Amino acid sequence: MRDVAVVGFAQRQMAHFDGSPSMVELLVPTFAELWEQTGWTKDDIGFFCSGSSDYLAGRSFSFVSAVDAIGTLPPVNESHVEMDAAWALYEAWVKIQTGEVDTALVYGFGKSSAGVLRRVLSLQLDPYVLTPLWPDTVSIAAMQARVGLEAGRFTEEEMAEVVARSRNAALDNPYAVLSGAVSADALLKEPMYADPLRKHDCAPVTDGVAAIVIAAGDRASEQVERRGGAAWITGIQHRIDAQNLSLRSLDTVDSLAAAGAALDLGGVDLAELHAPFSHQELMSLTALGLGDDVTVNPSGGPLAGNPMFTGGLNRIGEAARRLWDGSAGKAVATATSGPAMQQNLVCTLSSNGGN
Repeated sequence: MRDVAVVGFAQRQMAHFDGSPSMVELLVPTFAELWEQTGWTKDDIGFFCSGSSDYLAGRSFSFVSAVDAIGTLPPVNESHVEMDAAWALYEAWVKIQTGEVDTALVYGFGKSSAGVLRRVLSLQLDPYVLTPLWPDTVSIAAMQARVGLEAGRFTEEEMAEVVARSRNAALDNPYAVLSGAVSADALLKEPMYADPLRKHDCAPVTDGVAAIVIAAGDRASEQVERRGGAAWITGIQHRIDAQNLSLRSLDTVDSLAAAGAALDLGGVDLAELHAPFSHQELMSLTALGLGDDVTVNPSGGPLAGNPMFTGGLNRIGEAARRLWDGSAGKAVATATSGPAMQQNLVCTLSSNGGN
């Protein structure tokens, strides 16, 4: 296996973006920030891969418009996944492992404010039995939370503590949509939104883009020396549960547990978890077997800002940032997609060595 490192990360996220669904206007300055971080240009990149959704953009082949942000003359080596860009990073990592390229730029974008997100995501469901009923994302998450509460997996107090910690941590994140000093007791006095979820238990609807540069071999070493810190990808796995909600347990995340079990999580001191609902962070911690000694979502996590199709990629980027600055030595980042955490990706990163 080739040693691959995250060598650049840039993001934008906001409650509402007044621009095109392809978000080229946000991608161009985001790429420019990466060129500034790495000292590279697009000619140094061997492969580009993006993550987005035509359903969210409201038009077919919307990702083709976003390629304009790269500049396609001369032609570039490019691909796309209809998922969170964390899975685009996985494709790029595999591309580097083949030896065809040494560098890749991965990016994602999503303009959730253009429609009613919770209804748009109903299109991810089984099209024959569930989608005709139009159960929305928040309602399905509420069912999952109710099953977990009644099974004794977690409590409403623990859910509120997750939100309070997230809002407080996000005070230091300039890209956070929601932040502020708040107590769990105060949150528990808020009215129900979709019983047993309160509004603050749900990630805010967020527009945004994110991009990561990864590299192997001498190109990676060059950037590690330039930064004075490294974020090596030491493992990456993804698994999927059944699409039909009646075919799997809702109070556990078996696909996340299976992906985590395939990796070495010993010594992890930081976790950036893609859990768009408060109870899902608690379920993720249980699935990965992470203890109280692990710092969780110091960026504020998705409860502070969750752009569709970059929320997972942001977790990998935020983990890399803390390895670069030395505030963590070994990190795990997750990405989730689909109803009630159906699909899950786990990535481990370390400041020391490669694979």
